[in-house]
Amino acid sequence: MANDGIIANLNKAFENRIRLGIMSILMVNDVVDFKQLKEMLQTTDGNIASHINTLEKKGYVAITKQFIDKKPNTSYSATKAGKNAFKSHLNALEKLIKHK
Repeated sequence: MANDGIIANLNKAFENRIRLGIMSILMVNDVVDFKQLKEMLQTTDGNIASHINTLEKKGYVAITKQFIDKKPNTSYSATKAGKNAFKSHLNALEKLIKHK
């Protein structure tokens, strides 16, 4: 098939809309906490946790747990590998869209 080469560069980790959303948010924000992600993506705690776990296992997201005013706070940031992988994915999407 003629398109195999183009779609081969798409990253399966970003095929899910929640993971795509998480990475999009982390690309433009240095750090985002759980509550912010939940509000921005309009999804459930479990959904975010599941997808963050997938991205962390790939080495695309770093998780920081701390206490702020004696309350637990979990925040996320894109790793260098995550940023590079996401940029490559976006480039592959762009090539696919422009392909004739």
